[in-house]
Amino acid sequence: MSILKNGVKVGLCSDHAGYELKNIIEGYLEARGIEYVDFGTHSTESCDYPDYAHPCALAVEAGQVYPGIAICGTGNGIGMTLNKHQGIRAALCWEEDIARLARQHNDANVLVLPARFISPEKALSIVDVFLDTAFEGGRHQRRIDKMPVK
Repeated sequence: MSILKNGVKVGLCSDHAGYELKNIIEGYLEARGIEYVDFGTHSTESCDYPDYAHPCALAVEAGQVYPGIAICGTGNGIGMTLNKHQGIRAALCWEEDIARLARQHNDANVLVLPARFISPEKALSIVDVFLDTAFEGGRHQRRIDKMPVK
């Protein structure tokens, strides 16, 4: 079951370290007929991941894009930035099973990939799993409800 919503595009963002993998993912989404919004960066020139993570996070929170996919060298910096937003549940995934559980148990709404530590083939496999795994709800929803700082 796909988590994609009719009429809603996937949000993409990266820093310079994730730029090339982001381009590969864009091509893959296009081949699958999935529309996306690219929040940048648009080159391999050194840049700051918060400049791209924040606009993507805001768009996910506003329902303008869903889900998000974010990429930096390790995935840590961009993931930490995304998770500063109350409505974001960004999950750093380097294996398919982690992506599956992030969706099933945590209702992750942004997939974070570590560009320097996974191959493009592994990344695309993780993207597939993330986009094709539904949230289980139930006892997991209770935990999701407790995440935001109030």
